[in-house]
Amino acid sequence: MNLHEYQAKQLLAQYGVEVPGGQPCTTANEARSIAEKFFTEGHEMVVVKIQIHSGGRGKGIFKDGFKGGVHLCKSADDVYEKATSMLGNTIVTKQTGETGRQVNTLLVASAEKILSEFYLAVLLDRESSQPLIMASCEGGVDIEEVAETNPNAIIKLQVDPLLGLQPYQARNLAKALGLSGKMIQSAAKLITGIYKTWWECDASMVEINPLCVVENPDGTTKMAAVDAKISIDGNALYRHKNIAEMRDLNEEAELEVEASKYDLNYIKLDGNVACLVNGAGLAMATMDAIKHFGGDPANFLDVGGGATKEQVTAAFQIILKDPNVKAILVNIFGGIMNCNTIAEGVVAAAAETQLSLPLVVRLEGNNVDAGRKTLSESGITLITAASLADAAKKVVSEATV
Repeated sequence: MNLHEYQAKQLLAQYGVEVPGGQPCTTANEARSIAEKFFTEGHEMVVVKIQIHSGGRGKGIFKDGFKGGVHLCKSADDVYEKATSMLGNTIVTKQTGETGRQVNTLLVASAEKILSEFYLAVLLDRESSQPLIMASCEGGVDIEEVAETNPNAIIKLQVDPLLGLQPYQARNLAKALGLSGKMIQSAAKLITGIYKTWWECDASMVEINPLCVVENPDGTTKMAAVDAKISIDGNALYRHKNIAEMRDLNEEAELEVEASKYDLNYIKLDGNVACLVNGAGLAMATMDAIKHFGGDPANFLDVGGGATKEQVTAAFQIILKDPNVKAILVNIFGGIMNCNTIAEGVVAAAAETQLSLPLVVRLEGNNVDAGRKTLSESGITLITAASLADAAKKVVSEATV
């Protein structure tokens, strides 16, 4: 589950990470009121940022031609004008695709006087099964570009999950970023807070870009997380009800939201061959087979190892809400899963939805004979397949008719 920037900063602040002052808002009048408070406190500028789950906000272009989802403002009236132009408008960035994303929330924050920028992220290194901290002196730019053009600029630190991040490791990382004097301790404290946020919130990623040295009004300096992105492991949300309440359904695909209500793992894709499979690995192999025979998957859909008849029916209903789907492939290998349960779900779904699309079914494994009998006696029109390759070849053929 992805968080908005203002939500990410709220979590980071709870773990002692210095973040710029700011508040979210949903109207232009609210934006102006928040800005007035910052100017009254002596801030020379404030920044207004759209809150969507997408990178490249600053370079985005709204569909009405207004440019940029991040703006520096020197007056409350300017904040009001920028907010009016952005709220309710649809912005297109390099990550949203041509459809863009509607802006419903803004973050109005103090604009810090930035002296230098860095990059810092905490994620899971799947090769070592350990937490990994990545840092770079080249902050404020796409880390992918840095990795491609100057990979030596990226510093990597693996953390023992049993011991956690040690103080000396945080200090060494600060030194590796070129910091010195009092800034080493300031950076070490901040890095430790970022790591604790990642660990204790069950995050899959915490990314700070840029992580900055900023100058206070009195001339002193400090480290601050000027921008933040956090993704939470969805499987751990039951442990974090306060974080689960931060979920913004407006930022998620409608069909994916619907699937989550039935504990289905669904991701919409751009093809026309729908897949209903049990198990993530088998689902990936099924999509590969469809591609191999010249087709394009319309979705990733894993009903899990213990799906019920009701879940299978719901899965079909979700598949059929995608207008691009031209054919459906059900590929089940029953281990824990009872093939007859899938068969009953397929029959119920076909009847309830009045299915007219070509349906290819391949069943193998636990109670497969009963499942095949249920399908054959149901009276629904379907195409059976003896293997994954056979199923993929047949469904691609049906989708291209």
